[in-house]
Amino acid sequence: MLTTLKRIVQEVNQVIDFDDALTLLALRLKEATKVDCCSIYLANYEQQNFHLKATEGLSKSAIGKVTIGFSEGLIGLIGQREEPINIDDAHSHPRFKHYPEVKEEKYHAFLGTPIIHQRKVLGVITLQQKIRRHFSEDEEAFLVTLAAQIALEIVHAQARGALDLSDDAQRNKWQSTLHGVPGSEGIAIGTGYVANRVSTLSNQALKQVNNPAEERALYREAVAQTRLEVQDMSDRMQSTLPEDVHAIFDMYLHLLDANSLGHEVEEKIDAGWSAVSGLKMVVEQYVHTFQNMNDSYMRERAVDVEDLGNKILAQMLQSQDSEQRLPERTILIAEEISASMLAEYPPQSLVGIVSMRGSQNSHAAIMARALGLPSVMGLTDVPVSMLSGQHLILDGYSGEIIVSPEANILAEYQQLASEELELFEHLQGLANLPSISKDDCEVKLLVNAGLSMELENTHSSDDDGVGLYRTEIPFMMRERFPSEKEQIELYRSMLMVDPQKSITMRTLDVGGDKPLPYLPINEENPFLGWRGIRLTLDHPEIFLVQVRAMLKASLGLSNLKIMLPMITSVNEVDEAFRLVRQAFFEVSEESQLSGEVLSMPQLGVMLEVPAVLYQIPQLASRVDFFSIGSNDLTQYLLAVDRNNARVSALYDSYHPAVLRALKFIIDQANAVNKPVTLCGEMAGEPGGALLLFGMGYRNLSMNRHNLLKVKWVVRSVSSDDAQALLDDVLTMSTPQEVREALNLKLEILGLGGLVRAGK
Repeated sequence: MLTTLKRIVQEVNQVIDFDDALTLLALRLKEATKVDCCSIYLANYEQQNFHLKATEGLSKSAIGKVTIGFSEGLIGLIGQREEPINIDDAHSHPRFKHYPEVKEEKYHAFLGTPIIHQRKVLGVITLQQKIRRHFSEDEEAFLVTLAAQIALEIVHAQARGALDLSDDAQRNKWQSTLHGVPGSEGIAIGTGYVANRVSTLSNQALKQVNNPAEERALYREAVAQTRLEVQDMSDRMQSTLPEDVHAIFDMYLHLLDANSLGHEVEEKIDAGWSAVSGLKMVVEQYVHTFQNMNDSYMRERAVDVEDLGNKILAQMLQSQDSEQRLPERTILIAEEISASMLAEYPPQSLVGIVSMRGSQNSHAAIMARALGLPSVMGLTDVPVSMLSGQHLILDGYSGEIIVSPEANILAEYQQLASEELELFEHLQGLANLPSISKDDCEVKLLVNAGLSMELENTHSSDDDGVGLYRTEIPFMMRERFPSEKEQIELYRSMLMVDPQKSITMRTLDVGGDKPLPYLPINEENPFLGWRGIRLTLDHPEIFLVQVRAMLKASLGLSNLKIMLPMITSVNEVDEAFRLVRQAFFEVSEESQLSGEVLSMPQLGVMLEVPAVLYQIPQLASRVDFFSIGSNDLTQYLLAVDRNNARVSALYDSYHPAVLRALKFIIDQANAVNKPVTLCGEMAGEPGGALLLFGMGYRNLSMNRHNLLKVKWVVRSVSSDDAQALLDDVLTMSTPQEVREALNLKLEILGLGGLVRAGK
């Protein structure tokens, strides 16, 4: 059955038109299962019904015309129950509903299963037979497995606009809406630009064009260059390979002949497809043919054909990339956004970010928020090439991306973007005002720094200092460990921005989602592995050089604080502080010779591993301050990888357990009289800041882009008002209830614009 299933899926994937693909799927499924009828229904959530999209056995005239409500008939029952239904006589079932148009009176046995992708029912596949019988477990398992595989193809079809169940004939069929995860709030309108494109046919999206002559010329030039490349390889390997193995180059050259691949690819181009699309269709058809041959030698040739196709593709993309210019308003798209990647592009051109991997609190999303760029994460089911060169609207509030928007949709979002600009201008008026609540409660607003030197190494009156300086970014952007001298210069420049304000530097925190290219760490579960203080204690030579650099950078100054990440036990603190004191004595001796004054910095630890919540009294006797990394604390409390888009819905800082943990921490810290700063992303969210203020937090650190928003929140409430809101929230059972309560409160305070532009 597995071989049959693979063959059906591969054959269906070769069909370009999605409706034709569904028709072929119904036919092949009917043949494979030897039933009398197979039908496919797809869900339309706007109209709350299922559309009959393909059938082999029911009336063909009913395709596209028959709709079944979500609560109607056996199809609706399958969608409601989200599980297969297997009945020996459908007509006798209480939920059976007769639709005269489909002409199914002669069928009795019925098996249907939902098509589900990420908890959403996309449609239903059914098998029917004239005789009364119960379908076997094997038949049911086969249908369920096929439905799971075909779900992804439906998602792709929706993404590229090939699936439209709308009755609106005027709707632009090329406009489509993609759904990801909100990464950074805001509206961005621009052109998609794919960074670091990987040249493989498998991740190329099909495109139609209106310039066949240009596409044909592009293809022919790529083939000519590939022929030269293959001939060169053949000549070089002539004397080193056996004759039968070397013959593979002859096959390559034969396929490059105009009468072989070339003729078929150019037929596709003449039919309106781009050169890349034509090559993809022809090569994948050849690969499919070879893979289904009985002879093992010929089956293995599928890999050779695919390899050759990718060589031609690489030549075409190289030619296109040489002519490609960065759009004036660039929405940067990549499989995964990194700090080094962002550094390659001029900030004045970037208006938004799309990362195919990651979620709301992944490193890429945090960088986007620090730069004030709207972003969407976790488009795991869309090929990046589909967005290249497309006119896009990026909605960082909802996580939606609209491809090729219609004029009225574009105008609506341009209005929202204009209202965002008005809000930004209003916030600038708060820059020089104190961060004091209505009842004169002061909240220190600090910034998280280390992601963008251009933004952070400038004097600003907005903030009260730096609550988190991420020292790992310079380590990640180099091909080796930075020297002590390089680190001294970097840290000194940060400390000198405003010597009157404290700068809290976190020691090297790599591992997890922040790897070093020159120190590969291969672990099955990196977030629970060798990262943060665990790594640097195992490498004291790295830790000592960094701490020495921090101390030397602070000579003559008194605004340095040092904190340790990923602390799990008191022993780790004792060992790390021993090394800090060792570095301090070494630098002190050196500084005495030069006459410079070295002050011992305050030392603190990050509370982000749940275990330390129950060691606060023991830690308090050793440290000067605590800092909460709410991103990792949330991740570890909820056992959710914050980079994994598939479980991103489970990651929520407003989860009741997270809120109670944060309240527990501030109460414990107040009891031992130790200051606490919260430096996770929650501090920069207006609703989050409101809750934290109610809990008693008076030091919040966030990205600079959100600082004035939080100041507006603080100045709009009293501590009693925030406390009353917190009391209500702590009785709630779900993050959704909490979020709704916070948004309502912000609306009542006149701060609805902080929730979404236009409010």
